[in-house]
Amino acid sequence: MTFSIVARSADGESWGVAVASKFLAVGSAVPAAVAGVGAIATQASANVAYKGLALSHLDDGATAAVALQRLLEEDEGRDHRQVGIVDVDGNAASHTGEACLDWAGSVIGDGYAIQGNILTGSEVVEAMEAAWLDSSPEAPLAHRLLEALTAGDAAGGDSRGRQAAALLVVKDEAGYDGLDDIAVDLRVDDHPDPVTELARLLALSDLYLTASTEEEKVPVTAELLEELEGLARAGGHRDFAAWVGTENYEMRVAADSSWIDVRILEIIRDTEADITEADI
Repeated sequence: MTFSIVARSADGESWGVAVASKFLAVGSAVPAAVAGVGAIATQASANVAYKGLALSHLDDGATAAVALQRLLEEDEGRDHRQVGIVDVDGNAASHTGEACLDWAGSVIGDGYAIQGNILTGSEVVEAMEAAWLDSSPEAPLAHRLLEALTAGDAAGGDSRGRQAAALLVVKDEAGYDGLDDIAVDLRVDDHPDPVTELARLLALSDLYLTASTEEEKVPVTAELLEELEGLARAGGHRDFAAWVGTENYEMRVAADSSWIDVRILEIIRDTEADITEADI
């Protein structure tokens, strides 16, 4: 009822899972990951206890294959399970139980495990693997995972239809204000086109929750600061800093207002233009 990819980034700093299914809130059941440890997807007749158990085994030094073997040995329902694991070193392992409903199967490679059940056919995981291998190793892991998921969805995906999708990526100190390892944690719980919606949410996550590159930073001169202050006040804000905080653009504007992201500059100018037109 689900197709997923579990992977480690080429630089060995991020681990993640992308998953889609005709199953409500699939992101609450399937994916789990811890930076510096590994990632897992548990699906089919999902044993959600696998998540904590697998990560514990990996944290104790087990490889993905050994962790998987331990999970299956301890589970009488193993024939109904499907699971993919990638460990800290990028070793991958996947299991599809004999009782999983067709089409069910998986592929693994260096740094990734792709699996699915109740799919339209093997073309789903094949398309996902091709998309993963064709994507740039230097690209952010979340984007590579989403590319693979999108390819699987386009190839047919879940034979029962679409409902939910999720994307989870971890990296040391990548969370909000650097206080945890959650780089991306996005879920589409019930939607007619969940993978497309997930892509929209990832674009917003990139805007709000990732830092600007040097190329995106526009130096704020005295003249530009005067303009920004005026635009913010025209929009009903106390000042420019208040506008930044209200709109949650802290990652895209310097704390001392010495630079502003080029996209945020466009946004505040467009916002004022819209306000001006509305007043005419």
